[in-house]
Amino acid sequence: MHHRHKVDAPSGTALGLGEAAARGRKVKLADVARRTRDGLTGPRPAGEIGFATLRGGDVVGDHTVMFAADGERIEVSHKASSRLVFARGAVRAALWTKGRAPGLYSMRDVLGLG
Repeated sequence: MHHRHKVDAPSGTALGLGEAAARGRKVKLADVARRTRDGLTGPRPAGEIGFATLRGGDVVGDHTVMFAADGERIEVSHKASSRLVFARGAVRAALWTKGRAPGLYSMRDVLGLG
């Protein structure tokens, strides 16, 4: 979920999380993604990765990844209540580049996860 003024759906973060889930299952997201469900859609096919997008109010960013099975589910959520958390990350990344060779880097590099 994001604020009511956000114009894209799903968000880049949501798509990135979907890509990670697909990669973990060794499938292509484009082959298993379902971005909308409305009306009489029938049951969800096995292996499908669904996206539900909400927009409203002044929500900075709420993301939940849900792994649902019969009788149980696991949810991992991140809720940002201030854009300051993203600004801190951008500043950290900018400072990290000092003295680095020109190239393509990601936040995985900045955080030491690459």
